Amino acid sequence: MQQDKSEIKGFHAHVYYDKSTRATAAGIREAISDQFEVEMGRWRDKPVGPHPQSMYQVAFQPEQFETLVPWLMLNHSGLNVLIHPRTDDDIADHSHRALWLGERLELNIQFLRDLEKKEKK
Repeated sequence: MQQDKSEIKGFHAHVYYDKSTRATAAGIREAISDQFEVEMGRWRDKPVGPHPQSMYQVAFQPEQFETLVPWLMLNHSGLNVLIHPRTDDDIADHSHRALWLGERLELNIQFLRDLEKKEKK
């Protein structure tokens, strides 16, 4: 069954870093904030949810994809970045619908499955 892109409510980009690359992540964050109208998530200096390492989130609208994603492709400075749509299916959005810049990290998809089960109760 084909799905329509209108199901995409927005996108998230998760920029991953560690202690040695936090300053690089900060530079990317500042540049994104200066150049794009996005919603910046807070710094997560420890793994949270399905994310296996420190990261921050950038939330952006579908119409920004064509400018923000190419910018990230050229300016992620070697950091790993997960880009995924926001639909009503977090598991699919974080797994087979996701794009990666840099190395693909192993997400804790079971966390999302468990969360989905709790929400259905």
